[in-house]
Amino acid sequence: MKQKPNLPFWSLWNLSFGFFGVQIAYALQSANISRIFATLGADPHNLSYFWILPPLMGILVQPIVGTLSDKTWTRFGRRIPYLFIGATVAVLVMCLLPNAGSLGLTVGAAMLFGLIALMFLDTSINMAMQPFKMMVGDMVNEEQKAKAYSIQSFLCNAGSVVGFVFPFVLTWIGISNVAEKGVIPDSVIWSFYIGAAILILCVIYTTSKVKEWNPTDYAEYNGSLTPDPSPKGEGSEDKSDWISLLRKAPSTFWKVGLVQFFCWAAFLYMWNYTTGAIAETVWYTTNPASEPFQEAGNWVGILFAVQAVGSVVWATVLPQFKNTKLAYAISLVLGAVGFGMIPFLHDQYLQFIPFLLIGCAWAAMLAMPFTFVTNALQGYGHMGAYLGLFNGTICIPQIVAALCGGLVLSLIGSHQSSMMLVAAVLLVVGAACVTVIRDKK
Repeated sequence: MKQKPNLPFWSLWNLSFGFFGVQIAYALQSANISRIFATLGADPHNLSYFWILPPLMGILVQPIVGTLSDKTWTRFGRRIPYLFIGATVAVLVMCLLPNAGSLGLTVGAAMLFGLIALMFLDTSINMAMQPFKMMVGDMVNEEQKAKAYSIQSFLCNAGSVVGFVFPFVLTWIGISNVAEKGVIPDSVIWSFYIGAAILILCVIYTTSKVKEWNPTDYAEYNGSLTPDPSPKGEGSEDKSDWISLLRKAPSTFWKVGLVQFFCWAAFLYMWNYTTGAIAETVWYTTNPASEPFQEAGNWVGILFAVQAVGSVVWATVLPQFKNTKLAYAISLVLGAVGFGMIPFLHDQYLQFIPFLLIGCAWAAMLAMPFTFVTNALQGYGHMGAYLGLFNGTICIPQIVAALCGGLVLSLIGSHQSSMMLVAAVLLVVGAACVTVIRDKK
């Protein structure tokens, strides 16, 4: 098996550039879904149920995309066809979702329309997101893998900043941030339109710049061929179903998954309840139809952008740590401190501090798990399928957290700001679980 060559910086950059556009779409969804459904009329205790769809679609779609793309060889590439199809569907749905309240439907029908649109958006975003992780696993050697995922993390956070600030900026230039009851403001609608345009342009750039290896080159560098194009299929990876692959998975796969469980549950509560928490803590309102609530919704986008900036900065610090596990644990603890501060800061600008700290945890969550796991998977084959299955460690905790969200909110007194304290505790537990990971250099 040949050693994968070192790639120049711009080749690593091009591998992940389309992720910038995908992340804009994901950021718009993350920052605005609770706001959209609250505006449509959803009860705060039921908001978490709408957040079941994103991880549910992820756990269904990404293993399928990973497994199918392992077996796909076309003149356009191995992973790229799935990227392009997913991005195209996402663009179409992004133009539909924010209009759920503008079609003259009843409250129930509007929420059902929004729910179906959200399901398709989640499906397409997950389909577009997974190929970027797999292309790094396919084409980047171990020496450069941390750098490649760090570039991906940078582009992810840069895309997040752009997506998060759209409603605030559009409101600032004069687009309406209020609308009649049950209707999504134009500032949010146009944010989705612009995000959709950027998404497709970024994906076109990546698909035009990246040339995936052909089957023979792939086999030379990865020691396996999936599938072998010869009639006899000689040299192909052994055929295994998902259960068999999970049974054979290295222990690092499961140990990193344990950390992931607590981390992603914490961030699910952040995405779900931050709009309500900031509205309560800074604007002193819980009424989704009020102008202050919509102002809080815009400011949440700014705070999420601050988080993304903090993540970009911290991503440059992480490689300086000699002990990767220590860097991972410290990052999660800093994020926990940030979550714990949110309910006690009543000035909108002071909220920048906790979200910068939360960005430290986010930077580590984006880069380190895949570095640990892809290093541990060398020699196992089925890289795409394994990374698709590993996505379950992102999706399952969010599903569990979403199912429990309404109950937890009731138990802590129905204050959405208190859910930030729950997130803080979850990150501390996640940091403690880092100690069980065995890092394969």
